[in-house]
Amino acid sequence: MQTKQPKFKFYATLLDAFTSYLKSDAIWERYWGFSENPPHTPEEFRQKQFQSLIDTINRVPFDNEAADKGTAFNEVIDCMIEGRKSEKVRVRRVFFHGIDGKQSLIGLNATYNNRQFNFPISICREFADYYKGALTQQRVEAVLPTCFGGVLLYGYIDELMPMSVHDIKTTGSYYVGKFKDHWQHMVYPYCLMQNGSDVRSFEYNVTDFKSTYTESYTFVPARDIPILINHCEDFIRFLNDNRDLITDKKIFAED
Repeated sequence: MQTKQPKFKFYATLLDAFTSYLKSDAIWERYWGFSENPPHTPEEFRQKQFQSLIDTINRVPFDNEAADKGTAFNEVIDCMIEGRKSEKVRVRRVFFHGIDGKQSLIGLNATYNNRQFNFPISICREFADYYKGALTQQRVEAVLPTCFGGVLLYGYIDELMPMSVHDIKTTGSYYVGKFKDHWQHMVYPYCLMQNGSDVRSFEYNVTDFKSTYTESYTFVPARDIPILINHCEDFIRFLNDNRDLITDKKIFAED
């Protein structure tokens, strides 16, 4: 049995950041492999990914419009599900005024972090209706045993249904399998299972605000827990190799 006191603390998107670093060359090839004048070489991009991972580990603040848009949309959906007003996003309705004097609701304008975003009401309603009765923003955590000691895995489930876990994703463009290398669909079911809730069905519900898409995964403990352990152990090796660059000790459970 592992000791109850974990030696590391990882959240799901931190594991995503490590994957992005590991796949630097493949990501460069996807976006710039056919470019005659790429903005950086594969080596330079790998270094940028390395620094981005270190900054994520150290919780360096960053300003990102796409991330803000996702946060605002998620909050709008949660408010619609729960029938409440938001305390962190200012929302106003957007109407179309017809020549006959009638007006119809066409969207929601959300202001978050001094940025404004417009969300089509049809997309908002589709998401909110789909999650009717869901528990929103549920924090989960559980200890994963590794050869280096226990790792506390944790995160927030966007929408928890009785038989499925859902993560809302917003994107500028979508392709099939875009989120297959993300770790929420392993971390969250594992945490739930360790806490007595056997919910193995997971969906990434994705929108580019023109259409909606679903990526479905099933958590298979015998297959997926070893994969999760292996990824965490590789990440721990990375952390140990670069410990002199890490200023935020929470990842080493030293907070």
